[in-house]
Amino acid sequence: MAVEVGTELPEQVYRVTRADLVRYAGASGDFNPIHWNDRTATAVGLPGVIAHGMFTMALAGRAVTAWTGDPAALVEQHVRFGRPVVVPDDDEGAEVTVRGKVGALLDDGRARVDLTVTSGGEKVLSLARAIVRLA
Repeated sequence: MAVEVGTELPEQVYRVTRADLVRYAGASGDFNPIHWNDRTATAVGLPGVIAHGMFTMALAGRAVTAWTGDPAALVEQHVRFGRPVVVPDDDEGAEVTVRGKVGALLDDGRARVDLTVTSGGEKVLSLARAIVRLA
């Protein structure tokens, strides 16, 4: 694949439902009730149940590996958790949109991909970037 600074990754849109949060909790061992119980989430000042931050980060990584075609090509990933992804208790859930652009080509055959991750029109991850090994 020909990659240069400014190359854009295809936009990826992921739907996140409460069922996804339950599956992630089981896989990660993070059963914090803010990720499944509205009463607890609102009691601590959240607008409702929120997705696990690491789950949101994983969706960003998934978009990058879909672009590279090789999960092993993702060698580093960095994010700051800016806003929570609120997941309503319905069949629709929430959408997380991941966009990316190559921000720099590194000397060692790798590239830095700058990511924009949003949900509900709001940026949910800030300073999101990935380092990928180019083929």
